[in-house]
Amino acid sequence: MAGHAGEPPVLDVDALLDDPATRIVVCCGAGGVGKTTTAAALGLRAAERGRRVVVLTIDPAKRLAQSMGIDQLDNTPRAVSGVEGDGSLDAMMLDMKTTFDEVVESQASPQKAAQILANPFYVAISSSFAGTQEYMAMEKLGQLDRTGQWDLIVVDTPPSRSALDFLDAPERLSSFLDGRFMRLLLAPARGPAKLMTAGFGLVTGALTKIIGAQVLRDMQTFVTAFDTLFGGFRQRAERTFALLQAPGTAFVVVAAPEPDALREAAYFVERLGEEQMPLAGLVVNRASTLPDGGLSAERAMAGVERLRESGSAQAGLAAGLLALHADRVRIVEREERLRGRFATSHPGVPTVVVPALPADVHDLEGLRRVGGLLAGD
Repeated sequence: MAGHAGEPPVLDVDALLDDPATRIVVCCGAGGVGKTTTAAALGLRAAERGRRVVVLTIDPAKRLAQSMGIDQLDNTPRAVSGVEGDGSLDAMMLDMKTTFDEVVESQASPQKAAQILANPFYVAISSSFAGTQEYMAMEKLGQLDRTGQWDLIVVDTPPSRSALDFLDAPERLSSFLDGRFMRLLLAPARGPAKLMTAGFGLVTGALTKIIGAQVLRDMQTFVTAFDTLFGGFRQRAERTFALLQAPGTAFVVVAAPEPDALREAAYFVERLGEEQMPLAGLVVNRASTLPDGGLSAERAMAGVERLRESGSAQAGLAAGLLALHADRVRIVEREERLRGRFATSHPGVPTVVVPALPADVHDLEGLRRVGGLLAGD
């Protein structure tokens, strides 16, 4: 539904959630814009409107567990109690190390899997390598989808510096595992003895001095064992990427009404278009609201000047309140200009503006309220 002239169409959240063809909703955006709360609120609203929902979060602060009344989320979906209506809601928190282990165990023989899982270099990569969290979020999404247990999966993407990390992670991990450095480490295992040339010896000698012989051996052992699994990893990443492009997937881009967050949202919207991934719309979260009274910032500041000229204590207090009113109005006007620029650059992107709440969301009632605001109630 279109708004006034120049305004973007309105994102119809309930229509999105009620559509049985919608099987995956991915909430993405820069860190700190409220993706976790948005994902949880969408999941709860969908469940209370009759869907069988699982929310996958990657939130180190564990606020989602608290708001859903679950003591602790982990890598296993757990039922959320207190859901009203005919649907159901499960929630889980990604454990990227456990998910990586599950992939290895599913791809390798028990003996080879045990060898890989015990390798110190694997432990380091599976716990802290840049992009592993995003890759494993996509892997876990694929796992959840393949079970067929839920008719809607809501994904809260990792709190990355860049929203694009979620889409770039599979290629980054693939490039690392298939890169020149890894091929160099594999050379002794893949080829005949003549590959152990003086040049290779010089390289490994230099690496030994930098990182130590034991670390180098651990790396070579890991790469040799992992080499046979790499094709499986690439295929899984390609399958999940195709799932993100499928008609049943909908991306909801979440942004705060700030220049950096909206710029990040613009990059992501453009990237989704390039990758032919389905964009549902934009959520502008924690927007400021106009104070009551309809008084403009200019008239408020004019009143401030007149009151300050009187010099009385009461007039000073009133002038201070008017100045706060003017500041609030200007903030709202600035946010409207930022949203207007986004709409001008990306016309046709359905948008919903969610006002800032006076307190943090910490229970199901708070999530219901956010869900209602998302749906325009």
